[in-house]
Amino acid sequence: MTEPEHRVENVATDSHVGVQAGTVHVDAIYMTTPQDPPETKFRTGVYFLKGRMPEPARQLINEAMAGYATNEVYFYWLLAMVSGRTRHELSKDETAQLRDRRTTMRLWGEDPWRDGVRIIDRLLESAGKAEEDIRVVVKDLDALREPQRSLILEHLELYLDGPIENHLWHLALTKAQTDQMGADRKDRIWKFFHPVPEKPRRREPRPPDTPLGMRAQAVTATAVLAIAVAQLGYLIMQSGRVLLMLAYLLGIAGAYIGMRNSADWRFRVVRRRAKDREYLGPGTKAERGSLAKKAEHRINYYFAKYLPPRVDRDNWLAETEGIRRSLRDEIAEVYAGVGIEKIAWLIRHRARETGERRKKDELWSYRTELATPGRTRALAILGLLALASGGGWAAVGAVPVEPALAIVTILFLLISGWISAHAWLHVFLERRRHTADAAESDRILESDLEGLARWRAKMADKPRDAEMAGWLDCDRKVLLAEALRHYRLTMSDVIAHAFIEAPVRSSERARLRGGPWRYKKYQLLVFLITQEGVRQLTVRLDFLKGTFHDWQRLNYRFEAVASVGVSESGNDERTFQLTLVNGHEISVEVSSGFEELQQGESPGAVSKVSLDAAGIPHTLHVLEGIAAEGKKWVEQQELRTGNLSAALNDPE
Repeated sequence: MTEPEHRVENVATDSHVGVQAGTVHVDAIYMTTPQDPPETKFRTGVYFLKGRMPEPARQLINEAMAGYATNEVYFYWLLAMVSGRTRHELSKDETAQLRDRRTTMRLWGEDPWRDGVRIIDRLLESAGKAEEDIRVVVKDLDALREPQRSLILEHLELYLDGPIENHLWHLALTKAQTDQMGADRKDRIWKFFHPVPEKPRRREPRPPDTPLGMRAQAVTATAVLAIAVAQLGYLIMQSGRVLLMLAYLLGIAGAYIGMRNSADWRFRVVRRRAKDREYLGPGTKAERGSLAKKAEHRINYYFAKYLPPRVDRDNWLAETEGIRRSLRDEIAEVYAGVGIEKIAWLIRHRARETGERRKKDELWSYRTELATPGRTRALAILGLLALASGGGWAAVGAVPVEPALAIVTILFLLISGWISAHAWLHVFLERRRHTADAAESDRILESDLEGLARWRAKMADKPRDAEMAGWLDCDRKVLLAEALRHYRLTMSDVIAHAFIEAPVRSSERARLRGGPWRYKKYQLLVFLITQEGVRQLTVRLDFLKGTFHDWQRLNYRFEAVASVGVSESGNDERTFQLTLVNGHEISVEVSSGFEELQQGESPGAVSKVSLDAAGIPHTLHVLEGIAAEGKKWVEQQELRTGNLSAALNDPE
């Protein structure tokens, strides 16, 4: 047998975990307190068992049995006692409990749970028996209802041996191959890794820039202007000339119409220029590591993903550069302190919405909306012409009445008119800009709320943690079947088998409060213990797709294993280490020290359940035995199996 040096090193290199923030869902199905009633503890224990964490499941179900006993409780109790371990891993007390199970369980009535208890009891008795002695129980198991049948197949994999093991393995593998991509896995599994979306926020418009001094200036100048206009009118009335009075009134009407339409014209021009600068002008670069930079990466990704039909990708990104930059700046301003994952839905929604607008040729619709109507321009020009002609005629005609007073009045009128027009135009533009910004913010918020509703509807079928554990268990079984096929072994040919589930470097992760981390990508190690030695298969699992990559195989003798264990660093980081006698080490980081504890969680608890879900306790039991005893472990294993079978099924 060979011990390829490079394969060992690859395993160690590829399986270290980068620091990756995770999503923690608020579901509290794994949280319990000592004050909880027995039924609550039992239900929590069942959740742990379905999540492939048998150790806390055993503890909680055992506690619950003291005050809550039903056929269902006994069924799950038996499963928890044998799940995830062989009979050699039972303590003396647990061996005695299983031996006395019929005395402990007070079954009553007839229901599917009692049928399940009977099947488990018969399966435990059939371990090690000949082929002809197990046919009836296998047939009855196949006829058992769901979910009892599936639960038995899932949790008795390691515990049974002999011919019954081959039969159950065949049934379990068939079910795993069927369920591996079942329940719309590809369309649902990714949703588990998305956090609860952040609600959209309204971008508050910048308040109008109208200082008190400017408003006071506008009011004062307007008051002076009103006095000057009145004084000019008085002088014109003294002249008694009707045409002059009509010219005076024409100037006033022209001033009102011209200034009103000119202000609207000016607003449209200024607003359009501001939008052009926002979307087309040069921008600033986002700082590395900032929310703006993270948002920029997501924005670029989703804009490229939701590409309008028949549009070149590079042209699209160039066309929307300003829009993307504006969205980046908005997110950095409005969502400061919010994780980028929580607003990824918002970026996706805006990108898709922009693509839809481009498809409808509405991407630059603001230019059309802000274009000044011809009527407004005409009224502005005609009004100002009326002001100039009528007002000028009236002013000139008033001079002969009282020259000195008229000249002073005209000077005050011109100066105050200029000041008041300039001041009121600024106030008008700022208030109109604020109103437009507020209306735009309201429109965007309404659109975002609709996008959030669609996203929540899309996420409504997010898989439960038990489903995630079930899919991962199916992947393990399919991988194990491939290992058996490659080495041309049956399940009963394997003395023991074990798994290591380790996250791939920087893989995204998520968990429920109190539950184990689930990862998008895993490094899976399978250890098959046979008479000839250890067969090790290492693959990379794309958990979202259920596909295996980077296959590596390694064989070594029992005597090649020098030591095995799990080391713990100061920050609670756990690393599985298997050292061969030639000095090479297989090192796999199975749990990072970044637990991201939530309310009610204690330090180390997340790492503990994550290790349990990863199968570390059973793997250590197998490999530590080999490291300590070598070839003798196999011989002792067969002897211990016979003794334990007798101890578990012999009431004496």
